[in-house]
This record gives sequence, structure tokens and C-alpha cells, in this order.
Amino acid sequence: MTQHSQKGAVGDTTQLWMFAATSRGSDVDFRFLRPLEPTLVFGTYWRFAVERQEIFFRRLKKPNPPWTTDSVLQHHKFTNAYRASDRVSQYLIRNVIYSGSFSNRDILFRILLFKIFNKIETWELLEKTFGSITYSTFNFKAYDAVLTSVLDKGDRLYSAAYIMPAGGPNSKYPRKHQVHLRLLEKMMADDLVDRICDSPTMAHSFALLRSYPTIGDFLAYQYVTDLNYSSLTGYSEMEFVVPGPGAKDGIRKCFSSLGGLTEAEVIKFVTDRQEECFAAVGARFPTLWGRRLQLIDCQNLFCEVGKYARVAHPEFAGDSGRTRIKQKLRPSNKPIEPFFPPKWKLNEHLAEPPQYVPSY
Repeated sequence: MTQHSQKGAVGDTTQLWMFAATSRGSDVDFRFLRPLEPTLVFGTYWRFAVERQEIFFRRLKKPNPPWTTDSVLQHHKFTNAYRASDRVSQYLIRNVIYSGSFSNRDILFRILLFKIFNKIETWELLEKTFGSITYSTFNFKAYDAVLTSVLDKGDRLYSAAYIMPAGGPNSKYPRKHQVHLRLLEKMMADDLVDRICDSPTMAHSFALLRSYPTIGDFLAYQYVTDLNYSSLTGYSEMEFVVPGPGAKDGIRKCFSSLGGLTEAEVIKFVTDRQEECFAAVGARFPTLWGRRLQLIDCQNLFCEVGKYARVAHPEFAGDSGRTRIKQKLRPSNKPIEPFFPPKWKLNEHLAEPPQYVPSY
């Protein structure tokens, strides 16, 4: 059994001060979470969140690795504690949404085009070829030709982060990207931008996106979250959550019983009680300059701790049955310069130290 499964903690508790009081394992008092029945992995969930967020802040100060003593985090790739801090989300926010003055129609088009592929290299190729990307200058045949040339070279168009479904065996288009470009055209022809802007809730916008072919629950939730980074909408990220397959797997590892709650209700339940949970494991969490973890962040953290537990707690099988973490970390020494949606009012605080929870 590894050090991680013995202690139920992230990293070496003798070296990481924020984990000094976390070696209690399954004896952590989470009685305030009833009817949920937490396992050892749930304690690791909060310690993982702390260490992953500490890595974010350490990278701001020191571009060269290592940024942690935790062997799993040193060698495997995990998303940030806050989704908006991830590399691709940061690129989307800075370079796709807020890189110029665009109409609402073009903002929606740019976001959805970028997110369909979710790959920075694909976006930059299109920009290099066509200049500033707008719907008014979009041409299916021209975009198709550029993207097909990438495939003909044996390169990838799509990120490996999640699978974009194709059109199925009855599709009139042989290439997946052709299906998605036509789908995007359909969305624009339907005046989706006006319907999104007029939508009263995140759940309503989610349903609009979900109504289109090839877009399931997971993608619709990801897309509405990305659209919400822009000025098109002003939803709270605490309003609505849809757990993906990875999050469901992590939840099953974190709890021996959900007490009759759905996975979405579990995420809401623990997100609301995050300060109590950090206190229970004796960990102090460096928030995003005062911004609490939101539902999308806690959803992602369940996915990430599900992966982390494959090494740290192999005795917890979860739903996926996977036993290895596939994505290896390739550290970059490129300095990170965070930029968040201006409406969050975080960008003016980036030079300040983090605000810890609990604050004692």
C-alpha cells in the first residue's frame, strides 16, 4: 500500500505545512455531511484541491518545476482546482472572447467554433489562414479544406480532453469536422445567440444547446460554462451543474452511500459546505483571490480525484474500473499570466497573495 493510501493525503504530510493536521485518514469527522457516507477518498478530495491550487500559485512565483513534493502530481497531468485557470480555458478567455471588439453574434460563433475542437493549434491555424475569425467571413468550403489538409497530414484537429461525437453512420458528411461545421451553421441560422442572451437561467441555455444533434449533457454543460465567461450571459456558476462520467466515478469513490441524493445534488451539497470540509481535514485552501470553488470546479475536482485515487487509493475501484492515469505531465517553464472574465473583478488582484480558507 502506498503512502497515499495509508495516510489518505496528498503528498508528504511531514513536508507540506498545509497538510500537517491531515493524517487522520478515515477518522475525519464529516458528520455534518449526512446523509452522505464519505470514504477515505473524500478527505483526499479536499487535500488534493489544496495542493493543486497551491501549485497554481507556486507557478506564478517560480516558472521552473518542481512545484510540489507529491509524486503523483509531479508525474501526471491534472486540471486546476478552478476550471477557468486551466490552459485551454485561459486561452479561450484571453484570445477568443476578449481579444477584440466583437458583436454578440461573433462572440458566440468564436466560442463555439473554438470549443468544438478545444485545441489551441486548430484555432491558431484557422486564424493564421483567415485572419480575425467572425461569422460574416465564415465559409464552409474554405474551412473544410484547411481542416481536411490537417487530417491528410496525419495530424489531429480535436483535443483529447473529451470525445466529440460524429454524425453517425447515416451522416451525409464523411469527416467529423464537416458535421460540426454544419452544426455550427445551423446554430447561427437559428439565431441561437439571441436565444442565449434572452435565456433567464443557465439551465435554460443548457437545454437550448442540448437540443442540437451530437451535443449531449456533458458537452452542453461545458459549452454553457464557456459562453458564461463572456458578456453574453451573467449566470452564477453556483446555479446549475451537470456531472460528467469522470465526476460520477470520483463521487462513487468518495462516498460509500449517496443517501438517496443524485450526483448533481451531491456536488451542490459539498460545494455549499466547502469551508467546513477544508476545516475538517485541517487544510487551508488558497482561493482564487476570494472566489469560492463553484459548482463547475467541484464537479471537475471529483473527476480529478477519481483519477488521482487510481494511484493513491487503488482499493477504491469506482465505476470506470480504470487503474492507471494515462496523461503524463510535461512541465512547461513558460510563465503563466492569468486573465479571468472581467466581470469577476479578479484581474486587478492578481499581484496580491491568495486568500486562505479557513482564515485562521
